[in-house]
Amino acid sequence: MTDINENIESPLILKVSFNKLLEHYEHLANDEDEFIAARAKRVLKTAEAYPELKQGFTSTQVLEDRSHEIGIILRDSFSPILTKNEIKTASVPFHNLIFNKSERFESIIKTAGEGFELQIKNMPEEYRYIIACTIILNFCYGYNLNFKRPFYYEIPDANGVMHYYKIMYNADFCEILPTAHAPKITQEDYDELLDNFENLSLWKEKFPPNSYEFKGFVISNIFDVTDDQSISNIKSTLIGEDKRKDETFMEGFHDIFRSLLGINDIKVGFSIFNEEDHMFERVYGVGMNSYLLGESEKESCNNVLCNWSYNRMLNEHEYFSISDVKGIYKKTKGKVPHIKVLYQQGIGSAIFAPIANDDGVMGILEIVSNRAKVLNSINANKLVDIMPYIVSAVERSKTEEENLIEAIIQKECTSIHPSVHWRFAKEAKEFIKNEMSGEKARFKKVVFDEVYPLFGQIDIKGSSEARNTATRQDLTLQLNAVKHIFTKAKDQEPLPIYDQYVYQVDNYLKGLSEHFQVDSEQQISDFFKSEVEPVLKHLSGVDILKDDIEAYYGSIDDKVEVLYKHRKDYDETIARINQDMASLLDEKQAEAQAMYPHFFERFKTDGVEHNMYIGESITKEDNFNLIYLYNLRLWQLQVMCEMENAYYQMQSEFPISLDVASMILVFNQPLSISFRMDEKQFDVDGTYNARYEIVKKRVDKAFIKGTNERVTQKGKISIVYSQKQDEVEYMRYIKFLQDKNYLDDDVEIVELQDLQAVTGLKAIRVSVLYHKDENDKSFYTYDDLMKEIKA
Repeated sequence: MTDINENIESPLILKVSFNKLLEHYEHLANDEDEFIAARAKRVLKTAEAYPELKQGFTSTQVLEDRSHEIGIILRDSFSPILTKNEIKTASVPFHNLIFNKSERFESIIKTAGEGFELQIKNMPEEYRYIIACTIILNFCYGYNLNFKRPFYYEIPDANGVMHYYKIMYNADFCEILPTAHAPKITQEDYDELLDNFENLSLWKEKFPPNSYEFKGFVISNIFDVTDDQSISNIKSTLIGEDKRKDETFMEGFHDIFRSLLGINDIKVGFSIFNEEDHMFERVYGVGMNSYLLGESEKESCNNVLCNWSYNRMLNEHEYFSISDVKGIYKKTKGKVPHIKVLYQQGIGSAIFAPIANDDGVMGILEIVSNRAKVLNSINANKLVDIMPYIVSAVERSKTEEENLIEAIIQKECTSIHPSVHWRFAKEAKEFIKNEMSGEKARFKKVVFDEVYPLFGQIDIKGSSEARNTATRQDLTLQLNAVKHIFTKAKDQEPLPIYDQYVYQVDNYLKGLSEHFQVDSEQQISDFFKSEVEPVLKHLSGVDILKDDIEAYYGSIDDKVEVLYKHRKDYDETIARINQDMASLLDEKQAEAQAMYPHFFERFKTDGVEHNMYIGESITKEDNFNLIYLYNLRLWQLQVMCEMENAYYQMQSEFPISLDVASMILVFNQPLSISFRMDEKQFDVDGTYNARYEIVKKRVDKAFIKGTNERVTQKGKISIVYSQKQDEVEYMRYIKFLQDKNYLDDDVEIVELQDLQAVTGLKAIRVSVLYHKDENDKSFYTYDDLMKEIKA
């Protein structure tokens, strides 16, 4: 660089000049104090030989050639007596060019190492032009625009620990003059600029490049504000959201504490204090550790701390330090729990500070280093300034976690769907408003009028029979095992009581095979518990029976305390079916919500059933059209076909092979639904609308008129309706899905036997077309699919 204005776009032409400073010396040359006057005359004489020092120059060569003279001119500003203490530079604004500096500054830069480039922080490059314009407005036009921001340097020390230095500019020796082509700024221009800070083109129009001349220099008085900046950084860091998910959060936190304490190998950890269980627990998050807990997830407080440290932190709420972990470990022979866990992690010194408010301790801040003595009770005092911010952040985090827990409970355990959340929020705000105004607060009834219902279910066929079969099989196995033991016991000790037990077992076995009843399971379970187990306990001392009795108890499930083999297979199958079908439905629901918002809820029983309501009152917008209802009905029918396919593709993975049957209930009249606060769920409003609920609960058990055949059948979808227009509508959907190879062409329309208080129901039944797997391009009816699977 030969010219200081090279590669800089600015409204200012920069010239280094000492004119303003020399004018000050001209005044001092006439001072009554002879020493001051003589000193001023010497400076003026030095500058007199080189007029460019007063007139100004842009050449870097002049700075180099006149460095001695410039040093003399600036001698009073850079006192030799203070040069080892003051951090000071002389430069031009908006430029990294420094032409005079104190020894302390020079030492700091040298310590930072080779390759370190000094950069002013907090001065965005894109705003430098505009900041220069605001300075011109101040100097040349008297507009006092307050754009002062704290500028600082970030400079590492010899150990790599970052230090922060604040820059305070002295601009007493500067002057700014407009050039001949500088547009004059009017009040209208100023008013326009006030509202257009980021409009760079407008600022360039008012202040073209190189339209003003800067003459002079600035003195930068620089102060080490590492402690203050570290505290500020801690505040900024703790304000951020989702800190536990941020991979850089903890590393940045380590760096802040390294700067604050001036130690380059510091690591920071946290542990939560669970007051209810009286335990310390690990904080879950990316990069978060607890050095008190070591490898443990949680530990009792008494197992983590000794009596003194326990009292110090949990009762007195005071920090404590361990300056020499290894030394104390040897002195206490490893018997102090927190010393032992630190020693095992290779930690040399540590500080522990309770994070506490008026309600008590919430957690522990853990600061550790691998080196002994570097953390101690002296530098621990620096935590006093930052603990209030950490306490505040933990309080906020605790509140956020409580809110998150409540949100999860609401999402997982109640029926408030996102589509209607806005209405509950509205009523909640009204509730808060009334409560804050001193009025009687009451949560108003939440009602949605004129909504269209849709209901569907995929039901596990023969689930009751399957469970009964599994129960009979388990009880039979357990009874036979007991019979075997009693028979052997009789051979060893021929007591009539063993014959009586065998007789009782045989009666139970006969009952299971001939007429299994609802209370049979309970009766036999009571027999095992009250009669069999005491005898087996007595017989366990007989050598020849030991293996049989151990085998018997080995077959008993610890939780249910009975033989739980076939019933476990059944329960796992039902749970898997419900989970997989519900997950698929939830996944598909996200697509449907994107088409048009609607209320949705699902329930797991012996299968999965779902309710949907769609209408203008739910969406809050005035854009509902019946086409969205028709679209949702078509979507529902298609998804039911896909769920049938998904089920039979995964059927072989289940412990028990069960069938499913699908049904859709069509109700063509809009109705009203309201949220029942007592049951925490939506229900239909009104007597007429209640008919819909009655049909919904009973229709899947309905028979085809004049037969004993249920309306729902495996391999088919049944669409139950009452109006001719519904039949016409769904026949259109069926033809469309037949063309897409979702449904077969064996459509039948049947009448249903009358239900209680409900007559005139009909059903369309049509077979689903299946694929053996996702890659299979062939289509099968249910019977064909079963043959293929079994082939």
